[in-house]
Amino acid sequence: MPSKSKSKRAKKAKPKKSKLEPIPPGFGTVTPYLTIEGAAEALEWYKKAFGAKELDRQPMPDGKIMHARVRIGDSIVMMSDWMQGAPTKTPKSIGATTVTLHVYSKNVDKLWQQAVDSGAKALIPLDNQFWGERYGQLQDPFGHIWSISQRVSMSRQEMKEKQEQVMAKFSQGEHSVGQEQTAMSQE
Repeated sequence: MPSKSKSKRAKKAKPKKSKLEPIPPGFGTVTPYLTIEGAAEALEWYKKAFGAKELDRQPMPDGKIMHARVRIGDSIVMMSDWMQGAPTKTPKSIGATTVTLHVYSKNVDKLWQQAVDSGAKALIPLDNQFWGERYGQLQDPFGHIWSISQRVSMSRQEMKEKQEQVMAKFSQGEHSVGQEQTAMSQE
């Protein structure tokens, strides 16, 4: 007759069901999903401009991208081509975008130059800003806006002077931070 301890061990030896995690590995809580005209081109552009690593590409028979994922640094960005009847539009279709994707970098000057050399349009030139970051904004060839920055050491005096310059521009009627920063960079 088997001992009780042996039968308990037999019960424990049953394979456990693996627990399905509610958030897939590698994803954060919020993941941007871009709607693009020319998503296949965008995938290649993001690789060249931002060093993105392609994780997944699901093309449709006509070559358009139904779904794709890239990793930029430690973040995942999903995307697809615009589809008839979709609730989202592309920046090109509406002539604007309502979101800016922000990228922190350990070498913002290198990343900036890589993106510009790949065809990004500088909207706010890369410069040290009063909040203590080297920051700039770019528009990719597909209409999406990207801000890139890294924290930098600045003296309190330098930060104060830059903030005063910004506030002076605002008081002169320039209410757009982008316009203000662009004007400041060109001085």
